[in-house]
Amino acid sequence: MKKMLQDIMKLIPSRITLFLLILVSILVCLSFSTFTKTGFINQYSLLYSPDNNKSPNNFYDIFAQKAEDRLKHTIIYNGAYYKIDYPMGDVPSNIGVCTDVVIRAYRAVGIDLQEKVHEDMKKNFLKYPKIWRLTKPDTNIDHRRVPNLMTYFNRANSSLPITLNKDDYRPGHIVSWDLGGGLMHIGIISTKKSSKTGNPLIVHNIGGGPQINDMLFNYKIIGHFKYGIENDFNL
Repeated sequence: MKKMLQDIMKLIPSRITLFLLILVSILVCLSFSTFTKTGFINQYSLLYSPDNNKSPNNFYDIFAQKAEDRLKHTIIYNGAYYKIDYPMGDVPSNIGVCTDVVIRAYRAVGIDLQEKVHEDMKKNFLKYPKIWRLTKPDTNIDHRRVPNLMTYFNRANSSLPITLNKDDYRPGHIVSWDLGGGLMHIGIISTKKSSKTGNPLIVHNIGGGPQINDMLFNYKIIGHFKYGIENDFNL
């Protein structure tokens, strides 16, 4: 009996050590899994922010709401060239053009179009418009030009059909127009609709600062995009 007790006592430390090692391993794995998931998701503010009901399917509604938040800002229409930081660089907060509404709304959900456009242009410069006779990418201005954004969205497999059916244009979609005379415009479908026409209202800046209007079909639509998390890593 005494020998048996001695044998049992010898086993206890090793059993405890093994148990502790297994427990620590489980905790580390759980911690890493949680960090990986939340780290990825929080990077794009998709699941764990208080206003999105913890569902990635709400991304485009959230994005549209962030675009509507731009209406609270007083912006002077100014498309002048500025030297800005990279990444996450921005022109002075009190100025902007139509593209800046889109850029700032995407940044509010964690996507930096300045970086996305630049990284793609570095690798595929010849696939972007040559309207401005540039010989290389320019982080200060490339992402602030409608043709470049359209090219990037197309390359990111986010293009949708262009139709005259208002129901095809959903909150968070991006639309671009040909205003005539070589001018292009871009805006974001809001969460709101016109009480008169039922058309989705557009958040955009066409010269008077951020505004929301029933203007979806006022000009020729040349681009319709749904760009979000499913497109973000496809280039």
